[in-house]
Formats: sequence, structure tokens, C-alpha cells
Amino acid sequence: MSTDAKPAGLTKRDGGINWATLRGDFPILHETVNGHPLVYLDSAASSQKPRQVIDAIRHHYEHHNANVHRGIHELSNRATEAYEAARQRVAEFINANSRDEIVFTRGTTEGLNLVAQTWALENLREGDTILLTEMEHHSNLVPWQMLAQRIGAQLDFIEITGDDGELDLQWLDEQLARARLLSLTHISNTLGTVNPVVEICARARDAGVVTVVDAAQSAGHTPVNVQSIGCDFLAFSGHKTCGPTGIGVLYGRRELLEAMPPYQGGGEMIAKVEYRDVTFNVVPHKFEAGTPNVAGAVGLHAALDYLDAIGRDSIFEHDQRLAKRACEQLGEIDGIRLFGPSEGRSAVMSFILPDVHALDLATMADQKGVALRAGHHCNQPLLAKLGVPATARASFYFYNTEDEVDRFIEVIHHVRKLFA
Repeated sequence: MSTDAKPAGLTKRDGGINWATLRGDFPILHETVNGHPLVYLDSAASSQKPRQVIDAIRHHYEHHNANVHRGIHELSNRATEAYEAARQRVAEFINANSRDEIVFTRGTTEGLNLVAQTWALENLREGDTILLTEMEHHSNLVPWQMLAQRIGAQLDFIEITGDDGELDLQWLDEQLARARLLSLTHISNTLGTVNPVVEICARARDAGVVTVVDAAQSAGHTPVNVQSIGCDFLAFSGHKTCGPTGIGVLYGRRELLEAMPPYQGGGEMIAKVEYRDVTFNVVPHKFEAGTPNVAGAVGLHAALDYLDAIGRDSIFEHDQRLAKRACEQLGEIDGIRLFGPSEGRSAVMSFILPDVHALDLATMADQKGVALRAGHHCNQPLLAKLGVPATARASFYFYNTEDEVDRFIEVIHHVRKLFA
């Protein structure tokens, strides 16, 4: 089952994509905020949704809505077909070997918790080391802290090299020699760093270390191929890939998923239940207890079709053009502190202005219609290492334009002038 999710605004200009026309697919981008046209620069927190995704969800509720897998009637058959078609589409999107390696979750957070509370809980022991990086989102830190406290495991961290936010890999092999599991982000949600996950996972595999990749910030922005990456698990969220909230994906190598215990108990994840015994369902269904988010899966299917119609290579190139333009102009502001690499970064940038708190900056930007994020970005340990309580963060996506970058810079100059 395919979706009719081709971008209506996808036109070519000078051999490339006319990015401005794609904005017509996003109703919310035509909103005004405080009397100003909206400039939405918070896609790292949640992306906006094209009309094609909204329409796909509405069409499901109007024509196919029923519970899946359990019914014989036509609506249940339609819903089941749509739900499993979405699973197949995800497998194609990340180049998994089989749709049976795709588990639907509520988002990246639940996917990472699932691995921690199933594979890791079954296989790690007291004294084992879990290797993370210093730039991890709380979703890829707190579950491992909870597990380590529960079983007596230890946490170790790949350090970053200061404000440029690159991983210091000179001691990686020594760290891997002590580790049983490595979990790391593909793209940092604060620094914009694109980590070399292919190299890191290869070195981990040589050391016999199981790998988990947090692809929340990468899946919708750049091609993600789990076979090329060589990871054992990978998680991402629908709402950061132009899809709906409440739906996410956990990829796991089939042999690992089959050996793992279920995450939750209930309907759907069972094959046979007796009063004192239970036989669990096959993968991936044994990890999807209860009624799933069918409409969310349908919306995610449409979102992935939409992104691939544009091309994730093209999206990443566009991201980097916007990031370069913003970095160059921000770098001209006296006293600004900009975090993350100067080259090869994603379209996520955190910064602080002298004598201006990040929350004040974001509040004043909102008065001009510019949506920024301010705070610790679920990266409290990282910001503590950098010596700052909070940063302002701008994050771009393919529906942003160079004019919006310039408008963002104008607002930063305006705020700086007021505080000066």
C-alpha cells in the first residue's frame, strides 16, 4: 500500500529543487505570530507536518479506522494492511533486511528504553561497562543510568573536544575493550555534530560490542542505512521526520530481537495464554503490546514517502547551506559563543550572546515571530561541561529559506542592541 504523499510544491529550478515552493505544503508556516510572519526554527524539537501527512491521517480515520490483526471484517483488514505497509515502508527507509526488524514505539525515547530494559537487562551484569558520549540527549543517558544502578554496571563516556563538539576518538579502542554496549547519537541535538557512526560501529563490532544509534536528529535529514552503519539497534521518532507525534521506530537485528524478552505484557504480544503460562508472539509483534498507534503509522508512512520524494541527500545539502549562512553571520557578532563544528555540521546551532540570557533572547525573538528553543535541550550534563546553564538554539529544515535565516540574524542584532 502506497500513499499519495508526493510534495505538491516540488518543482525544479536551475537543475535543483525550488525549496520555497515546498512551503506551500505546510499550512502552519503561513501563520502569524505576534503580528509577524512565523519563522519556525525549532525543527530539532519537532518538525512541522505537510498537508499530505495530515490528509493521510484524516483519510485513515474516515475510511479505515479499526483495530488491527484481530478482526475478520473489512475495516480491520484495511487497517491491518495499512499498519503493516507502514512497517514495510520504514524497513525500506532505513534499509533493514526485513520488516520483522521494525518495532513501532511511541518515539526514540521508548525505543532506547526498550533496548535497555530487554536486551541490556538480560545480557549485562554487575561490573560491565556501558559506553556513551558526553553529548547524549537525556533519552540516551537516563535509561542507561537507571539500568546501571539496577544491576551494578558502570558508565563510561567518549569525551568531546570543547566548543567545537567533536568526539575525541583517540582512546576509543581502549574504551571499547572495557565495554559491552555502546549507545550514541548520530547527530547532536545541541551541537549539530554529525558523528562518524559507520567508523565507530565498525570499531565496536571488531571489539564485540553491541551498538545502539540514536537517529532522532538524522533520520529525517540525511540517508540512514542500518546495514551501512552496521549497528545492532537504531531508534528514531516520527514527529521529527514530518510525521505525527506518538509514533517511533526501533530497528533491531532479527537474531537479537528474537532472543530478547518482551518489553510489556498484554494483548497482541502473545500467541497463547493460559492461566499460569504464556507463549509470546513472534517478532516484531511481541514488543507491541496492546492496540498500536495505527493512525500514527499511517501518518509516518506518508511522511517517509514525502521525504524520499524530495531526497534526503538534497535535504541534507540544503540544511548545510542554511547552517553555513547562519554560522557566518552569527560569527560576525562580537562576543557571541557558538557551539559545534564550523564545518560539516547539521542545521542545529546553539549559541549565547554576552549579557543576554537564552530565555530572554528566545522570548524577544518570539515577539518578532521567530520561534527558537532556549534552555538545556535535554543535555544538562553537556551544558555543565561547557560551563553554561542554557543556550539559545536555532534548528533549520528543508522548509526554511535563506530569507528566514537573514530574518533570524536581524532579530539577534535587534536583541543585542536592546541589551547593549
